[in-house]
Amino acid sequence: MSEVLSIFTDYTLRNVALGSAILGVVGGVLGTFAVLRRQSLMGDVLAHAALPGICLAFILTGSKAPLILLLGGGLAGWLAAWLLLVVLRHSRLPEDSALGVMLSSFFGFGVALLTFIQHGNNANQAGLDRFIFGQAATIVASDVLSFVVLGGIALLSVGLFYKEFKLLSFDPAYAHSLGLPVQGLSTLLTSLTVLAVMVGLQTVGVVLMAAMLIAPAAAARQWTDRLSSMIGLSALFGALAGVSGALISASRENLPTGPLVVLTMSAILLFSLLLAPQRGLVWDWVRTRQNRRRVRLERLLLEAQMLHQHQPLTPQALALHRHESQAAAQQHLEELRSRGWLEPGQQGFRLTPAGQQKAQELEQTMRASSKSAEDR
Repeated sequence: MSEVLSIFTDYTLRNVALGSAILGVVGGVLGTFAVLRRQSLMGDVLAHAALPGICLAFILTGSKAPLILLLGGGLAGWLAAWLLLVVLRHSRLPEDSALGVMLSSFFGFGVALLTFIQHGNNANQAGLDRFIFGQAATIVASDVLSFVVLGGIALLSVGLFYKEFKLLSFDPAYAHSLGLPVQGLSTLLTSLTVLAVMVGLQTVGVVLMAAMLIAPAAAARQWTDRLSSMIGLSALFGALAGVSGALISASRENLPTGPLVVLTMSAILLFSLLLAPQRGLVWDWVRTRQNRRRVRLERLLLEAQMLHQHQPLTPQALALHRHESQAAAQQHLEELRSRGWLEPGQQGFRLTPAGQQKAQELEQTMRASSKSAEDR
């Protein structure tokens, strides 16, 4: 509780928490469109491509001002995205291969530049490597203000072009038929993703940035089928992971904020994958078991009805018909009775009106399915 309250009193923690929360919101919103367009690896490419831009910005200006370095990283990310589109348009290279080549090429170039800078005579180069894994503890109020501006531009653009981005994500062919500039909208959406990467470079670094773009959207997708709800949940999960990671890192010494933010987001994703009502693996397992039990009982009801037409429905008769033990047959009859489909009769069991109606419905469904199969 004291760590939560310290957000309002501790200057450093407040800046780190705000910066991480802004990253979570912006990354979550723009990552939603990347996930829906199946361009998850694009965020990884943009993040890794930012490293050579950061190094070149330092070489050209000699300054370690965060805004200058982030602008350099953003330009390099945008250049990587543009080159990727050119390669895909004018070559037969598959998209996943082009993404992999672009990621490794830019990141390798960035590592080479960083090594060159570190072995140079410029004493001001110390600390550039923090952009690889992030160093959120260095965030100050001016950095938070820069994040607000960059994130505000990205979110405002999403709000203005929400309908167009929605069409682009779900049916680009239909969007093109309506006369929308699909290529321009795709470039704009990629450029906005670059802004999200610029927000996250100082917090989680180029290596972990892709997780803050993809994980919030992937977690939100488990809870809803509506785009607007998915965007809201993705932003909420991202912000929650950012603030929680900052608080956890402040609770102990030598705990890095960036990796803890990503780990917290991974925990939210894992929870969503397991327990989300619509797509959670646990609930899917429960529904599967329920469906299997329902199908088993319906088949058992039909067998009981057929057997009852020729002889009394007793555990002995059902056991002989199903080639099972009398105890198992008795248990099956009790299950049907618990559903209200059977009741005790003069000799064994008999179908209740509800059981007869259910059996008739099942027979009609089976006949309709057989007729449909024959027509095909």
